[in-house]
Amino acid sequence: MALVTTQQLTDYYNHYRENEITFTKEMIQLLSINPREIYVKCNGNQWPCIINSTSFQLCRIIVGVKGGAYAMLSNKDTGIVSVRFCFINSDRQPVALFVNGHVEEIKPYMNSAELAVVTIMFTQRPPDDLIEKFGTVFDANENAMRRKEERIVLNPDVKRKLGLEKEETVIHLQGVPRNCVLRDLSFSGAKIIMMGIPKFIMDKPVILQVSFQDPGEVIQIMGVIVGTSSIQGRKDILVASIKFDEKNVPIQYKIRINNYIVTARKNILTNPQSTAAQNSGAAKVAQADLPI
Repeated sequence: MALVTTQQLTDYYNHYRENEITFTKEMIQLLSINPREIYVKCNGNQWPCIINSTSFQLCRIIVGVKGGAYAMLSNKDTGIVSVRFCFINSDRQPVALFVNGHVEEIKPYMNSAELAVVTIMFTQRPPDDLIEKFGTVFDANENAMRRKEERIVLNPDVKRKLGLEKEETVIHLQGVPRNCVLRDLSFSGAKIIMMGIPKFIMDKPVILQVSFQDPGEVIQIMGVIVGTSSIQGRKDILVASIKFDEKNVPIQYKIRINNYIVTARKNILTNPQSTAAQNSGAAKVAQADLPI
């Protein structure tokens, strides 16, 4: 994950203060949350709970209406409430983060008679580690919309900074795996070099596989081939343009692309001459015929 400065944390907090994350299975895995170690604490007692969603201003937890947590939290005299988040760090050790607040609202969870959603408004700014984790997700989602057409042309330097394991990869075209080479990437799509005949691959659904390092992960992205172009001097291969299914682009992929774009923009501001030279080199690579 990219290094986040104190100023960036402040920007995250101010800009995304009202954004809210819903804790899906994908999000729990991405943030390395240990759901079994999430607790709500009040008046010297603590109870396990489920975090349904959270922002920098509040969190919504789910508790059973017959349990001690519900009885305490629904009491009008209940004072300060503390929510204990728990994450697993890179060394596989638990990291607990606490945020204090007060009960703002209690209502049934999805019309259930057994579960309730308790909204807890924070009375303080969350810990920096929490802001970094959630802010990274908010920023990637926003830039995936604002900068979705910005293309990252791959060359050895870009590949290293992006954490891309290799340019050679696989797409599944109508369920059949096909070898290909990545040429560029963006939030919204990719260009690849592959063997094929344009009329047989146009408008066909695909799943693109992209392998990253540090940490190692293989991300699969659903999309469709929306265009093809020929490569000079080669009749056996072509360049295919893939448009991703935006609603199903994995957040892990968005964060990888966002970290690179944000870092590249910072480099432009701090060292424009060096960055211009790098971009020139990238352009030359983009114009080259890449064998498959």
